[in-house]
Amino acid sequence: MSRGFVREGDQEEPPMIPPRAALPEGVVNYVTPNGMEQLVQERDALQTEIKELTITDERERRRALAVIEGKLTLLNERIHSARVLNPKDQAKDEVRFGATVRLRNMNTNTKQQFTIVGVDEADVTKSKIAFVAPIARAVTGAKVNDTVDFKLGNEVRKLKIRSISYT
Repeated sequence: MSRGFVREGDQEEPPMIPPRAALPEGVVNYVTPNGMEQLVQERDALQTEIKELTITDERERRRALAVIEGKLTLLNERIHSARVLNPKDQAKDEVRFGATVRLRNMNTNTKQQFTIVGVDEADVTKSKIAFVAPIARAVTGAKVNDTVDFKLGNEVRKLKIRSISYT
């Protein structure tokens, strides 16, 4: 049937599938073992959500399933592209993926600590930042007592690495 003969109220809008955390084009999707476990748990939860969906209205059920299945598709793409890097296998004297870094901002004399993780496990409220974040890229490769320049807009912050650990 031609779309011209369909009532406007009968047309369904495609559901909005929330995007996953941004991973720049061509960048390897590094994850920690814990990050991979979180992705698999998230997939299991979405699969359970599909099985336990109790919506009886057909239109709403179709929309809900489309959203869950869309999330599941994006998640499976991330899982399949993931490359697990174990922080315990990293060079202990250098900032690398999985490192917990303690540093001092020499401009403001403030201390900061964060762990460098994969994009899907990044959570600033837990002091976990993605390896593609500008500050993570600025400190990667640095050693204890090194001072690195971190450009933030027109400002250049001097960051001194105080300690590096892998847990």
